[in-house]
Amino acid sequence: MDNFFWGFVVTTVCDHIFMEMNLCSLAWYFHDEAAAWTLLEELRWPDGPVCPHCDTVKNAVFLQPKNGQRLTSSGNVSFRRTWKCRNKECRRKFSVLVGSIFEDSKVPVSKWLAAFFMMTADKNGVSAYEIHRVLNVTNQTAWFMLHRIREATKQGPLAEALQGTFVADESYIGGNPKNRDGGPSENRARRGRGTDKTPVFSLVDAERGQVRSRVVANVDGRTLGNAIREIADPSGSTLATDMWHGYDPIGAEFAKHVRVDHKHNEYVRDGYGTNLAENYFSQLKRSLDGTHHHVSVKHLDRYLSEFDYRYNTRKLSDSDRMARLVRQTAGRRLTYHTVKDPRSGAKT
Repeated sequence: MDNFFWGFVVTTVCDHIFMEMNLCSLAWYFHDEAAAWTLLEELRWPDGPVCPHCDTVKNAVFLQPKNGQRLTSSGNVSFRRTWKCRNKECRRKFSVLVGSIFEDSKVPVSKWLAAFFMMTADKNGVSAYEIHRVLNVTNQTAWFMLHRIREATKQGPLAEALQGTFVADESYIGGNPKNRDGGPSENRARRGRGTDKTPVFSLVDAERGQVRSRVVANVDGRTLGNAIREIADPSGSTLATDMWHGYDPIGAEFAKHVRVDHKHNEYVRDGYGTNLAENYFSQLKRSLDGTHHHVSVKHLDRYLSEFDYRYNTRKLSDSDRMARLVRQTAGRRLTYHTVKDPRSGAKT
């Protein structure tokens, strides 16, 4: 028999216990916003409440609402769970929303949890319009919610560069030239290098199965070299690329630089190739075209962070992937003024 435990479905089969969150278990929280708040606390604070003001862990007291209910200034019932830090130098009140992407949000916590699950469980991502349709929020609210979640997927800088085997490649994001503003032109009709589409660079750590992507201004040697050095330590490492000359300067710094010549139908040399990066770009482009249809250059870095996160956590279960992302929301604030598109309407 299935039971609910901390918001997860707990199934006992042959004396083994499996804990997995799915849409069926998550749907239960749409009927109980108070339980949704409790689940968010368990996901964000697995070791107990953390004060966002002084970072004290498990040293806070829960403030019980008077008369059994907490009311807003307008007299409506509020499900907010308020805590008070017991650190003598702090003593401030907070909730699980403070100091995270959820802060100042009027969207019910149950809908936030559903949006997190939908984004992390589908390898193609989810569009703002689908969130608007499924969760019954405005399209503008759905668009902003997804950008706040994408903000949580961003990877922080590495403490030190890594050694190993790395695969580098770049691709170009943009619409069909004939459908773009200004109509087709000679440059817009070109494919690959030489096009005026937005260049995107990805570096895959082949040994750890991790990827880091970014929008770059161009694909010259200096730009590509700086992007690679932030992640990889050339000494004692191997770099696999195609024949693009922009990789030559940084490739000379690596202990080994393997170049595959696609023009002569070469895709693997000495066991090295660029397939890992090309597979990543293939999934990225299919998802952008099929799910979002259009993304602006202004927000492209956030979309790359989203796809990097799903790629790097692809071996986790859907519930573990969601739980990890919820824990990454701490210290990530994003205001609507920061993300709003100057053009009218919400863009995915």
